[in-house]
Amino acid sequence: MKNIIKMENAFGGKGCVTLECLLDEKQLNNKCGLYAHVIIEPGSTLGYHEHHGEAEAYYILSGKGLYNDNGKTFEVKAGDVVYCADGSGHGIDCIGNETLHFMALIIKA
Repeated sequence: MKNIIKMENAFGGKGCVTLECLLDEKQLNNKCGLYAHVIIEPGSTLGYHEHHGEAEAYYILSGKGLYNDNGKTFEVKAGDVVYCADGSGHGIDCIGNETLHFMALIIKA
């Protein structure tokens, strides 16, 4: 069963980010912290944050985003994969008129 979490101003971002947590740490054998479908509405953002003791990958399903990779920004779209290594930081903004959907996997270091 999915656990749905709505985060307002996530990591200092704007608007609401919805996480549909599909698998938890126990189900992931404590090797990963999260496997979730992330939904960001147009104009909303997941604020810049750092990962320590873990890394995170996003697989973009639909929509467009402006991805911040340690201060370097670039556009992402369906089919793109981005990776934030342990000790690095990232954030993502939904751009355009379409809701941004992606899968997120947090991997323990």
